[in-house]
Amino acid sequence: MQRIAIIDIGSNSARLVISHIYKNGAYNMVYNQKEALRLSQKVDEKNMLTEVAFSSTIETMKSFAYMCKIYQADKTIAVATAAIRNAANGAELVARVAEETGIQLHIISGNTEAYISYLGVINTLNVKDGIIFDLGGGSTELILFKNRKILESVSLPIGAVNTTSMFNTRNVMPANVFSDVSFFIMSRLEKYPWLKQNGLPLIGVGGTARTVAKIIQREKKYPATKIHNYSYTTQTYRSFFNRLRNTNLDQRKKISGLSSERSDIILAGSSIISCLLEATGAKKLITSGCGLREGLFFDYYSKENHVPIIAKDILRMSRENVLNLYEPDQQHSRHITHLVLSMFDGWSELHGLRKNYRRLLETAALLHDIGITINFYSHARHSAYMILNAKLFGLTHKEQVITAAIAGWHNGVSKNYFKDRFYKELLSDANWKTINKLALLLALAESLDYTETSQIHVIEPGISKKNATLKLYAQGIPSIEMHQIQEHLSWFKKTFGVELKVQLATAAEE
Repeated sequence: MQRIAIIDIGSNSARLVISHIYKNGAYNMVYNQKEALRLSQKVDEKNMLTEVAFSSTIETMKSFAYMCKIYQADKTIAVATAAIRNAANGAELVARVAEETGIQLHIISGNTEAYISYLGVINTLNVKDGIIFDLGGGSTELILFKNRKILESVSLPIGAVNTTSMFNTRNVMPANVFSDVSFFIMSRLEKYPWLKQNGLPLIGVGGTARTVAKIIQREKKYPATKIHNYSYTTQTYRSFFNRLRNTNLDQRKKISGLSSERSDIILAGSSIISCLLEATGAKKLITSGCGLREGLFFDYYSKENHVPIIAKDILRMSRENVLNLYEPDQQHSRHITHLVLSMFDGWSELHGLRKNYRRLLETAALLHDIGITINFYSHARHSAYMILNAKLFGLTHKEQVITAAIAGWHNGVSKNYFKDRFYKELLSDANWKTINKLALLLALAESLDYTETSQIHVIEPGISKKNATLKLYAQGIPSIEMHQIQEHLSWFKKTFGVELKVQLATAAEE
């Protein structure tokens, strides 16, 4: 067991994240702290960080060091980015931090920062090609990737904080100032023609990108607070930005989703995004809640656990992590998954669902019992809640809701589980019918291993002229399983319109 502390001293804020790595390789975050530093605004005319910058950074690092001690962190990884990297006395601040707190800050280059942010995105978003922008307080890292591999990257000294200071856009941004800001940003972006990738999504990392997504969600009354993997069109962004440009500081402080500490720098930050949309020709923006800190964690974790630094299948990676966190005995869950996927494949003509639903069913089956960690008797609904809120990467918000609902119904249909707004507004009647079919398959599979002994080891689903068939191959007589499956035959007939005939294979057939 290890506890890993990751510290990121950015140009706008400093963050501490502590994660727990268990003996079985599972990991989760156990502590998170953010402090606003605004280092990009604490630089004098000689490009020197001021004494105020030194004192605020050291006090923050003392606080972080204390929390690392409280949480008994085994390893601390601390990095500094643009503000300290670009300051003439950045190395001096690093030395003072080490002397007074014992924490060794590493000043990373812009290219390294871009690569680490890429690791955080590529391991948590199911996007094959795109352009990542990590928009911080003092710099913006741009990364072009295709087939999930980096092709180009650059770090530009343009951020929400230093651009705000440069053009004095803290309160309002008149049309002529906006024109100046846009010219300044575009003249720098034009030096990188590889940015023009019409059709590729623009993937936003950092506080400005997350804030914009949050504001748009609130405006649209989106029925969730999830930011990671939230996408919206360029047209939606333009509409938002046009409204934002006509506000002053007091008005922005009242915007839902916009924190008061960011209301003064959001105009400059949003202007950078606007210019990036023009430079790239992107039609869609995707928000990533993961970036530099997650990239640092994946880099460390991959080396310590000898796994690929870039996951081949991010859904598989993340659901295995959830399974390892909450399911100590996985044999039953994996056997149920084998059985239910056999049904999905064998009865494809019967259910008529796209192959994409197979991975949702697989995820629901693997995690269908994790709610037992809360309460056995109502574990289905607890499993649904845990799946809905788990860090399952590679699923859209809607797909994660469907997966949760499948698991929530594996003990039988009950819409009372899913009355809240998140389910009601994201799922259509057609979605509920699909969930019903998949939950039924999961319920059947659960019945076939009711004793959790894997007694029924192989099944053969089939379709005859009038019925659906299910031949079972078992060691001995699985009397309890045979009884349990009878409980779902009427559900099967109601859902698929045909009878299900269950047959136990004879010894000769085996």
